[in-house]
Amino acid sequence: MVNDEHIEAMEVGSHAEVKLLVNGRRIDGRALDELRPIKIQAGILHKANGSAFVEWGGNKVLAAVYGPRVCLPKRASSPHRAKLSCRYLMSPFASKDEHGRAGPNRRSIELSMVLRQALENVVMLEMYPQSMIEVFIEVLQASGGTRCASLVAASVALANAGIPMRDMPVAVAAGKIEDMICLDVGKEEDNFGQADVPIGLVPRNNDIVLLQMDGRLTKAEIMKSLDYVEKSAPAIHDAQVKALQNAYQIGGGAEEEEG
Repeated sequence: MVNDEHIEAMEVGSHAEVKLLVNGRRIDGRALDELRPIKIQAGILHKANGSAFVEWGGNKVLAAVYGPRVCLPKRASSPHRAKLSCRYLMSPFASKDEHGRAGPNRRSIELSMVLRQALENVVMLEMYPQSMIEVFIEVLQASGGTRCASLVAASVALANAGIPMRDMPVAVAAGKIEDMICLDVGKEEDNFGQADVPIGLVPRNNDIVLLQMDGRLTKAEIMKSLDYVEKSAPAIHDAQVKALQNAYQIGGGAEEEEG
């Protein structure tokens, strides 16, 4: 495992070639197909209709759901379904990168749209015509894979709010480092690796609701990435379900850890 001083140098140094595999293990000691530790808490914000807090590796993500409630402005409402809005933001102290700055920016606007589109595939919006459901996601600490952690957190928050969904989507990013496909890309692997592929899917049938790619992969590498993600989905989904079960059993704020 690479020590903290080496990782710190990688974070602030140049983009020179960085060793991401050491004796067949990744710099944090994980195997290629291994998830980082995941801890989920549900129902931690008592003034929101639903909420969740996800700690995934070095990521810390908070999600809150408000609604369904009357859609405002009324001209934006639909007689057939609810309007779902999603706001993703990184706190100014979330990362040493340029991403962590106050207020919306091009990246946060894009990811807000991507996450909204993923959630629209599973939330049963037709049950709440002329209404709106708002999802707010705040990244408190970023360490690679924040959009995936955000989708996991938003799913738990929506379920905690009692909003019907066809299933709770899960998400994790696969990637390519030193010509090897890996699962759950960390910050250094994202910055210095060859490719990054965030994938969100519905565990019940493995339907894909989120798919992006930064870098180049062959068809075989894409299929291996999908295989890694599909095999890891049950563990993530179990953590989501158990966090919700614990929240209702003890009155909120319970946590579930995976990994």
